[in-house]
Amino acid sequence: MAGWVTENLIPFEAGLFLETMANLGVTFYMFLVGLEMDLTPLRKIERTALTVAIAGIVLPVAVGVGVHTIVLKLRENIDVPEMGAYFWSIALSHTSFPDLARILSDPEAHELYVAIPVLLCMTIFWFSLRPFIRKVVRHISVAEKEKPASDKHLHFILSLVFLSGFITELCGAHSFFGAFMFGLMIPGGELGTNIKNKNSSVMVFLVILVAISAKIVGALLVCLFFKSPMRDGLALGLLMNTKGVLAVIIINEGRNMKGFDQQTYSWIVVAILLMTVIIGPVVSYTHRSARHLRSYNEMHLERSKPDTPLRVLACVHSTRNLSGLISLLQISNVTRKSPITVFAVHLVELAGRTSAMLIFHDKNKTIDTGNNCSREKAEAEQIVSAFESFENENHGATVRPLTAVSPYASMHEDVNNFALDRFANIILIPFHKQPDTSGGWTAENLQHELVNQNLLQTSPCSIGLLVDRGLTCFPESQKGTPECRVSMLFVEGPDDREALAYAWRMAGSPNLMLTLVRFVPGKEVSEFFESDDEQEIFPDRFERERQKQLDDDYINVFRSRTMHDQSITYIEKQVSSGDQIVSALSSAYNDFDLYVVGRGHDRTSPLTSGLSNWSEFPELGPLGETLVLMDLESPASVLIVQQSCPESSGSKKTKTSDQNLLS
Repeated sequence: MAGWVTENLIPFEAGLFLETMANLGVTFYMFLVGLEMDLTPLRKIERTALTVAIAGIVLPVAVGVGVHTIVLKLRENIDVPEMGAYFWSIALSHTSFPDLARILSDPEAHELYVAIPVLLCMTIFWFSLRPFIRKVVRHISVAEKEKPASDKHLHFILSLVFLSGFITELCGAHSFFGAFMFGLMIPGGELGTNIKNKNSSVMVFLVILVAISAKIVGALLVCLFFKSPMRDGLALGLLMNTKGVLAVIIINEGRNMKGFDQQTYSWIVVAILLMTVIIGPVVSYTHRSARHLRSYNEMHLERSKPDTPLRVLACVHSTRNLSGLISLLQISNVTRKSPITVFAVHLVELAGRTSAMLIFHDKNKTIDTGNNCSREKAEAEQIVSAFESFENENHGATVRPLTAVSPYASMHEDVNNFALDRFANIILIPFHKQPDTSGGWTAENLQHELVNQNLLQTSPCSIGLLVDRGLTCFPESQKGTPECRVSMLFVEGPDDREALAYAWRMAGSPNLMLTLVRFVPGKEVSEFFESDDEQEIFPDRFERERQKQLDDDYINVFRSRTMHDQSITYIEKQVSSGDQIVSALSSAYNDFDLYVVGRGHDRTSPLTSGLSNWSEFPELGPLGETLVLMDLESPASVLIVQQSCPESSGSKKTKTSDQNLLS
């Protein structure tokens, strides 16, 4: 059979042509790898990163030589040149960063639609293929009269292994599920023994274990030396084990040069595959599981005191966003007793490269964003300079400027990951439109709207969207009167409580007047807003009552602790519809510099349900959009606050009680 295939399907001339084209493909692939590389960050590499990189190369090289030597000693009857150690070393020290980026940006899915076809496929295998395999085994035993199975039988069995893995791969699961199930179907006996003898399990296990451990041990030792968390060192070592096409090319070239035989080549390829396969699930479990994100529920502003240290991730697209964001930070009560750490992130679209970059700026060095455009460089310097001035003017502020260069489609992932790494309490983002001279709005970049929407859907912490209409920080008045008027409009829900928590923090700023307006629904509103589905009436009513109790508790705590503060005013306004809210805002509450409201995402309030029917900017929420589009007495900026949702943090929200509020 093999001879017929060689003569008719793949003759010598065709094989030579395919080999030539394969070499050309490898040549152009290496050209693309070099094209994607950016050597600019190497000039600013830190000592820790440099040490990890050196350890990730030196130790795997030594391990590669050692493993190759062990294999030679255990297989004394095999004549293998010692130059195979070079190929082992290069393959083990190599890390495929394009494949690593894809693993980190596309974590494995665990949806039910993947499990169902896999289970169905395995059931069919068990009841249809297993009897067939048993018949084949009995046929082999009778035909060869208890003689060892020939190579053709073993090749047939191994071909079915690949077929099983291919089928489960089509179902959406990994191929090793199919291979494992197929192994269970092989009955015990001489056939199984012969298969195991052809593949030395001890040797394969030794090669894989030592190969995987090389980079892990190196990264772990370096991280422990620099007093980094052990968990991060293990994850870094696993990530550096990512192998790609280049590693296979190196090993294949070593086999072509007779550096090692076919069986040794198979061991190395299996080790490379396993090293790459286990990275996704392990890192996803250790760094993306819910148990490492549950602490974010405790970092909500609602659950902290107004003067606790605040960690803010401020996102800036251009210099147009600077004035409003910095003014908002300046009225956020920046003192030594209530310090603020600001991570000022300049978001830049990735162009000309396929690998995103995160650049930390040294205050004493010239900024280099890796782009030759002088305009972008000048804009980055202006942004950093503005935040440094904010730090110099406020003794309780600490600023960490950086630039994130990534595609707009995945920019939110970089922001979220950095917020997780720096334990940010809130992310501040600018609205994608800017006010024009005629009182309307002009879009700065429509892609910024996409970034904002993605952040609101996936943010692991609270997020504030600022619609800036000339918010400025006012100097202290000589007459001693407040110069900045802020109104917090409270309706209901966790977003409103988070917004009130941020406004409460602002109230500590000098010369700032805070007015809290709580809109309370009348009795007829709750009766009218019952669900039509009888099965949902009681759960909805219970949830609404629970949220109302949480709102009342938080408002009561706020009032009891600010009753003697002359700069804070509390107003309770009973309304029955969104139109009455608009009317109240137009007549009585239309003269403020800044409005702070909750977005109210994933909630339908009877008071604002009518406002959302004509929504043009859903990211603002019904009340926030109403304020932005209303013709108020004076143009006011609006801060829309959203508390992190349970879907983004990977955990369920726990019930808040007055015992843990502001404890």
